[in-house]
Amino acid sequence: MELARLKVHLPSIYRPAKTATQSGDWHGHHWRMDWDVLSKGHRWENFLMGWQSSGDMMQGTHLNFKSKDDAIRFAEKQGYEYYVQEHNERKFVPKAYANNFVHTPKKLKIVRTK
Repeated sequence: MELARLKVHLPSIYRPAKTATQSGDWHGHHWRMDWDVLSKGHRWENFLMGWQSSGDMMQGTHLNFKSKDDAIRFAEKQGYEYYVQEHNERKFVPKAYANNFVHTPKKLKIVRTK
């Protein structure tokens, strides 16, 4: 029963985006595999604390891989049907503050005050 329910999960393979507070790309070199949360009937409210409980053992599970091929190979070896979300590469445009003050010859602009 548990193996059949585990096969229902559709793992997604993606490269996580960096948080907004990070300036570098240190954590952007790995790929992650997450499992989708099962919807109906697998969650209930814990009466003692009022928290959400779940019988889904794969809900908070994720695996990290060094490359996309490693993650795909693992999913195929385990017999999972998987979804690969391709990573959007960001374009880096080098900028310098000094470029704001570089003289560029242009036509003289005449400003009339009266």
